[in-house]
Amino acid sequence: MGKPTGFIEIQRKKPPTRPVEERVRDWHEVYVPYDQGDLELQGARCMDCGIPFCHQGCPLGNLIPDWNDFVYRDRWEAAIDRLHATNNFPEFTGKLCPAPCEGSCVLGINEDPVTIKAIEAAIIDRAWDEGWVRPRTSPPDTFKRVAIVGSGPAGLAAADQLNAAGHSVTVFEKADRIGGLLRYGIPEFKMEKRFLDRRLAIMEAEGVVFRPGIHVGVDVRAARLVKDYDAMLLAGGAECPRDLPVPGRELAGIHFAMEYLTQQNRRCEGDVVPDDQFISAEDRHVVIIGGGDTGADCLGTAHRQGARSVFQLELMPQPPETRGVDNPWPQWPQIFRVSSAHEEGGERLYAVSTQRFSGDASGRVQTLHAIKVEVRRECGRPQFVPVPGTEFEIPAELVLLAMGFVGPERGGLLEELEVDLTERGTVRRDAQWMTSVPGVFTAGDMQRGQSLIVWAIAEGRSAARAIDTYLMGESQLPAPLE
Repeated sequence: MGKPTGFIEIQRKKPPTRPVEERVRDWHEVYVPYDQGDLELQGARCMDCGIPFCHQGCPLGNLIPDWNDFVYRDRWEAAIDRLHATNNFPEFTGKLCPAPCEGSCVLGINEDPVTIKAIEAAIIDRAWDEGWVRPRTSPPDTFKRVAIVGSGPAGLAAADQLNAAGHSVTVFEKADRIGGLLRYGIPEFKMEKRFLDRRLAIMEAEGVVFRPGIHVGVDVRAARLVKDYDAMLLAGGAECPRDLPVPGRELAGIHFAMEYLTQQNRRCEGDVVPDDQFISAEDRHVVIIGGGDTGADCLGTAHRQGARSVFQLELMPQPPETRGVDNPWPQWPQIFRVSSAHEEGGERLYAVSTQRFSGDASGRVQTLHAIKVEVRRECGRPQFVPVPGTEFEIPAELVLLAMGFVGPERGGLLEELEVDLTERGTVRRDAQWMTSVPGVFTAGDMQRGQSLIVWAIAEGRSAARAIDTYLMGESQLPAPLE
């Protein structure tokens, strides 16, 4: 602990961002680098509290007090070594993770928690700038081959770990570029894709083989991979979006969030998306249904496309400004949050249920009809009861459904392999991360359901250890979730 009184003397400082009027005119990242002196002081706020609950809050078990102290002491190379010990991709989590570690920070009992996420991002940015991130020396070849289906954070983390163990790893991705939702689901203003590309280049230099544009179960049979490889990991994510079956859903102009975000990301990549197929918010009244991170991604995208107005609807009531008595530390704080996209504009409406859509003569959506709801709990489950007399309308020329995902695609790969599914429709696994099919493993949202990037990386690392053990009889790879 570099400064025993740091958490008493120094206040939390919000990570710096570009001005709203500047950033909504381009697709570059919102956040800008911290001043190094300010960041070192933020690191000094870490209490070295004896029992670091931030470890418990982070699924990866990141050694947070260690690298906070290294930053305070200006030992940045030691900090990245400690960070990479538990996290393959801190440049992804440092930009995209909602930071459950900060929700568990002991300082957060009665003060603002340590700026863990910003410090993590600064460490990896410094490491890239200094040339400390470079291809690792190849380990002895085990002559074992592993196929990974899906190139999101779970698949990439498993590939990185298994490659480090000496196995020959091939990652199959149905999209035309590697990265999964990191590539096409996350807007450029949250993470520019050059940061993804430079990490993929390192992995390729270390020997990982990427095969984009191959849809396993469609372009190549899954049985072929089972036969040709010694083990297989299913990490295809939970891609089936939750729909909204109300009258008027069939009207033109109502889209799933990922359709919308993927098209804009493709344009940012330089792809040509014809104007007559492009889903644009320009000069339109936009309504986003869903109050989570995906909804906020749609909000920021709509701002940059020049929406006339944007409403974001949430079924749940507005969270409180501070923790409720039923939400004590170190639980994740269920509080009102303002993302960078919300800072840019738009209006949020809580406790609202969409009743129907109506359209114009051409068959395009024009109005959303909604009603306020009250939450009542019966047998512990919330019931959303409409409040009579609270009906209202919102102009809606573009509606984006951002209500989460219900699980992986059922046909193709999963159907061919005949893996067992859970009652929720996710892929069932045992304690060794293996599906009901011998030699076929699973990790990430495909088996967990929709979750956080940090959980996906943690599961990819744990599944890699299980696969290594299956292939070799034992494993020296770490596994955060054992």
